[in-house]
Amino acid sequence: MLRVLFYLVIVAALGFGFAWLADRPGELDVTFAGNHYNVPLITAVAGGIVAIVAAILILWWLVKSIIQSPYTLRRHFRARKRDRGGYQSLSTGLIAAGAGDAEAARRMTKQAGQLLSSDQEPLIKLLEAQTAMLEGRTEDARKGFEAMVDDPETRLLGLRGLYIEAQRVGAHDAARHYAAEAAAQAPPQLEWASSAVMGQFCAEGDWDAALKLVDARKQALSHSKDVVKKERAALLTAKAMAVVDVDHAQARTLALEANKLAPDLVPAAVVAARALFSDGDIRKGSKILEAAWKRFPHPDIASTYVYARSGDTAQDRLKRAKHLVSLRSNNAEGSLALARAAYEAGDYRLARDNAEQVLRASPRESAYLLLADIEEAETGDQGKVREWLARAVKAPRDPAWTADGYVSEQWSPVSPVTGRLNSFEWKVPVVELAPPVIEAEKPEIKGPVETKPINQIVLAEPGGEKADVTAAAVRAGNKPIVRDVEEAVVIVPAAEPVKGGPSMPPVPKLDEMKPPVPVDVTGASDSEDGQHHAHIVVDDPGVDEGQTAQKAQSGLRLF
Repeated sequence: MLRVLFYLVIVAALGFGFAWLADRPGELDVTFAGNHYNVPLITAVAGGIVAIVAAILILWWLVKSIIQSPYTLRRHFRARKRDRGGYQSLSTGLIAAGAGDAEAARRMTKQAGQLLSSDQEPLIKLLEAQTAMLEGRTEDARKGFEAMVDDPETRLLGLRGLYIEAQRVGAHDAARHYAAEAAAQAPPQLEWASSAVMGQFCAEGDWDAALKLVDARKQALSHSKDVVKKERAALLTAKAMAVVDVDHAQARTLALEANKLAPDLVPAAVVAARALFSDGDIRKGSKILEAAWKRFPHPDIASTYVYARSGDTAQDRLKRAKHLVSLRSNNAEGSLALARAAYEAGDYRLARDNAEQVLRASPRESAYLLLADIEEAETGDQGKVREWLARAVKAPRDPAWTADGYVSEQWSPVSPVTGRLNSFEWKVPVVELAPPVIEAEKPEIKGPVETKPINQIVLAEPGGEKADVTAAAVRAGNKPIVRDVEEAVVIVPAAEPVKGGPSMPPVPKLDEMKPPVPVDVTGASDSEDGQHHAHIVVDDPGVDEGQTAQKAQSGLRLF
């Protein structure tokens, strides 16, 4: 208040002074450096006052600057150091978070937060959220991303973080919600949002909305013309597949447009041909399949072409298969299609030749299974059938529609794993790895193995009768090792020399063979017929007592 009054007094004094000078006119003559200047008095006074005020202000600024210069310099360098250190910590923290170093990211987050404010630098919120994700604090990470959504500058970044976190925890509905919100606020070239929305449209079967999104991508120039054509062809094919059994005319129109946009897209040609076949236009549908077969032989094309007419016999289908294969020969798909048609027509020789040709060119499971069917139908040899089936188990897998590691029997416009449009490819799926081999544990040997005495072996000549094992063992002086042992008799025929063959070392006669250990054989000649009986005491029972010993035909056989 006093300051205002002071200013009012100054202004009033100046006004009064200028009014007083205006009532008393005069002139001021000034001579300087030989020059004469004539200035009105009021002008000279006003100029002098302004000059004095300006000089006072300049002098005051100089004095104030000199007095405050140390503090100003300290504050300048402190702010510069703070900004440099804060941004350096922020940069290091983001790099550490991207590399997965949670400890360094947490340390840099703390340093950056002390030097910078989140209002000054929005990336601090991102660093805090990423650090929380690395440390497993999902709730803190979610709150950090939500705070970024509230800031218009980081809204899309926060939505992407929420989308990734929702996908990680399996909240697919929430992920689609965040992607849709981002797609509504961002242009179509935002790939992650538009791809997620595209996957949602395809999962719901909303093909019209998906086509509109593709057109928006085309206008935004986010994709090349070739990519846009393939995406539109895939969506048109999917829409035609959905209505082919209901509205043949619409399916035909959609499929023909898709086939025109992407002639190498097999499902488009197949759906167009099916729609034409349903309307009775066999010739045009066959032409489409033949053109597609020349570009890319595929079993779906062959199957649709062979079964174009419902009233055809097996021989008619075989003729159509031969014609289709002749358009592009020397490929496994054509040989396999011809083999199947020949098998159905009963021409097993032709079917076998083509199936074996497939095995030579590109071995696969279906070829072995077809050969098993041919073998059973032609010869009925179950042994060969089982052999073909066993080979089929170990054979390479047949090609299939594959996208991001997912194998499907039917083509789809988007990948169920990533939601990527037009991602299915016809190729051999990745072979599953074999289960780990578990090595058997080695048995623990607790101590030395106790050796058992070798029982006496008494050899008997052919034609002898079985002697009493127990009595012979007692006569030989051997004590039984275990109770309830079974007797075994070994009949050894006399060895005959080999005639007309290469020289062989002489075979020792039975009476010249030495036992492994010296034994007392005084009781071995007690039998009346002079034959030697072998009395073997074994732990594992041999033949039953009531079973007669079989005579060996050649060599030695133990029973």
